[in-house]
Amino acid sequence: MKREVGLAGLLWASVGAIIGSGWLFGAQKAAVAAGPAALLSWGIGAVAIVLLALVHAELGGLFPVAGGTARYPHYAFGGFAGMSFGWFTWLQAATIAPIEVQAMINYAQHWSWADGFLNKDLTLTATGFVVAAVLMGVFVAINFLGVRLLAHTNSAATVWKVAIPVLTIFALGITGFNGSNFTVHGFAPDGAKGVLAAISSSGVIFALLGFEQAIQWAGESRNPRKDIPRAVIGSVVIGTIIYVMLQVVFIGALPPETVAGGWTKLTYPGVSGPFAGLATLIGLGWLATILFIDAVVSPAGTGLVYITSSSRVTYGLSRNGYAPRALQYTDRNSVPWLGLLIAWIAGVICFLPFPSWQRLVGFITSAVVLMYAGAPLAFGVLRKRLPGMERSYNLPGGTVVSPIAFVVASLVIYWAGWDTLWRLGLAIVIGYLLLGGYSAYAASKGVPNAPRMDFRAGQWLPVYLIGMGIVSWQGSFGVGAQGNLPLWWDIGVVVVFSLVVYYWALSVALPAEDIERNIRGVEVVDAGGH
Repeated sequence: MKREVGLAGLLWASVGAIIGSGWLFGAQKAAVAAGPAALLSWGIGAVAIVLLALVHAELGGLFPVAGGTARYPHYAFGGFAGMSFGWFTWLQAATIAPIEVQAMINYAQHWSWADGFLNKDLTLTATGFVVAAVLMGVFVAINFLGVRLLAHTNSAATVWKVAIPVLTIFALGITGFNGSNFTVHGFAPDGAKGVLAAISSSGVIFALLGFEQAIQWAGESRNPRKDIPRAVIGSVVIGTIIYVMLQVVFIGALPPETVAGGWTKLTYPGVSGPFAGLATLIGLGWLATILFIDAVVSPAGTGLVYITSSSRVTYGLSRNGYAPRALQYTDRNSVPWLGLLIAWIAGVICFLPFPSWQRLVGFITSAVVLMYAGAPLAFGVLRKRLPGMERSYNLPGGTVVSPIAFVVASLVIYWAGWDTLWRLGLAIVIGYLLLGGYSAYAASKGVPNAPRMDFRAGQWLPVYLIGMGIVSWQGSFGVGAQGNLPLWWDIGVVVVFSLVVYYWALSVALPAEDIERNIRGVEVVDAGGH
């Protein structure tokens, strides 16, 4: 593999991934949840992402393989953990495309022909559900035709994705700024709870995801030891600055009458497309036109990418022995066609329990962070079991940063709220029934490539998942939470519980020789792969 990618290439790849469709809604949803204190939500979210990104930076340099996030737990804990995090990875890949469809439909309310697609609470109507399913079908059809170049972010698309929000910042900032909006109902009208809830449920973490693109290119980096951490941190910093400035100008540009009833009752014509509606409201029709175009182009491109990714993850689960071999079948365009059909079905199902953009965001954020949470655990195990492995980048203070990153990931998952996490729990159970059932069948029938489960090394995982569910149920975030754990006490419980699980996982992880066997096994699969 040629090492031709410099710092600029790595940085640009991650920035382009971070500045996605999340910016179209994040500022408005965060303002409704936390008021002007949403600025703090962005800061806390950025710290959380940096901690997780730094851990991934060392692992990415250590194992420059595609889909590494799902593989690291397999190396350290074996088949059961590998199957679990493979399923978590599939969940996040399969749910991104539906949220991009939601974004397109939300902004389409600008046109009269889309009037019947959304209810007043911005959930899908029956007609909207059918339209969403058809749009998902279009993404799948394009993949079937082999038009996969549209699914990759090229330089021109990345310039567009970054330029439009930057243009929006300047346009709104110089048109009119109402500083009183930051204090009219208090800086933090819902206190710390609103700030923390906005991190997971309002699109803050969702918007900041994408740093891993630089890590995926680790094998092509000219100087991974220096450039990967710089690109990772630099992309998060650039993304955070853009999102914070978008939040500032969004709050400041709002006419005072739109927030007269409080931030939770923020409303104005076109609020279903927050920035375009605001631009129209304050007389920037030209900007609104650009934003309506962007609301189709950017989500569509991202949706295509993740439909493709979902089918590839399905393919990978099959190659690793967790799913039937039929999922590896490809057509003449080398497209895993059955994986594409499954991606469409899964996307349509997502519209049923999560018929609005914001509800789906909470689910995706939890699934993504749960997927990322395996990396700090694998990091700790590899530092402990294989300290002599050559690392292109050594994270300073990694033994301290790693458990903190796992704790932060757990907190982000918890802040998503019980109404989101019980659905995520149900999705996880379905995954265990499907993948676990097949793995058990494959082992009993002696199917080639049937994975070793290594339940002892992964014994901590079901305890962690169930424990997080119980804490969420007894906590105070989300509809249906019992409120028996008041704010701050609940955070303390999550912190202590996460640390116990972290060090428990490290103590029961696979021995060094088994980890090395898993690494070699994955390399063999890659070498013979598609």
